[in-house]
Amino acid sequence: MNDHARQSAPASGSAGRSGIAPSVGPGQGIGLGVDVGGSGVKGALVDLATGELASDRHRIDTPQPATPEAVAGTIAEIVEGFGWDGPVGVALPSVVKDGVTLTAANIDARWIGLDARSVLGAALGGRAVTLLNDADAAGLAEQQLGAGRDARGLVMMLTFGTGIGSALLYNGVLVPNTELGHLEVGGAEAEHRAAASVRERSGMSWEEWSVEVTAVLRTFEALFAPDLFIVGGGVSKKAHKWLPLVEVATPIVPAELRNTAGIVGAALAARQDSVL
Repeated sequence: MNDHARQSAPASGSAGRSGIAPSVGPGQGIGLGVDVGGSGVKGALVDLATGELASDRHRIDTPQPATPEAVAGTIAEIVEGFGWDGPVGVALPSVVKDGVTLTAANIDARWIGLDARSVLGAALGGRAVTLLNDADAAGLAEQQLGAGRDARGLVMMLTFGTGIGSALLYNGVLVPNTELGHLEVGGAEAEHRAAASVRERSGMSWEEWSVEVTAVLRTFEALFAPDLFIVGGGVSKKAHKWLPLVEVATPIVPAELRNTAGIVGAALAARQDSVL
């Protein structure tokens, strides 16, 4: 898909819901998902039966500073660009509870404690808005339409990037806001040992980094006994270089949807919220 990169515009706030139920089946149409990151806000129409993008992906630089008002204006610009008047799903780098954003990673601190659902809903002209954590959105997409679509039991999606994002799904139902990258492993936070950024910053080889990833995943195995690990983030594109070196008992597979997973998961969450 082609990206249309443009500079961002200012305006008003952000929104959503956190408890997400299972699966959107075939023939249930098109949704719109928006994925807010530290450098870009990306949106697209999504075929909810296949997870394929049903439009080009539209990207606008994340406003700096990434205040609720500025980011909401950017999201509204993306939504209006598609001529979309249905429910909108938004994935955000934040813990989200009942539409309130409780943390802020790579976005302005004014998101913390914000009734983001109300703010973004107003910016989008009263459209129904579902807001969820970005790792949860990716996990939802991979569980339903990606690498975990045939999996049952407990699926753990982990995104290795600047930190380690996590999503837990049991038989397709999301347990939101797990933030497992902050669990202590061997005296340090998991993401301080095994995030992709740690490997790059310290110049680790893939072999050295796989030892750290193994230590983190074995801790997660001991705590949660998952049935499947799905690993995402930019390093999933190079899974052949390091995944065979990771020594865990749980089956482990690379993510399939990669950089569209947040958009797809946000669109799925919005449709499921509207059905509920």
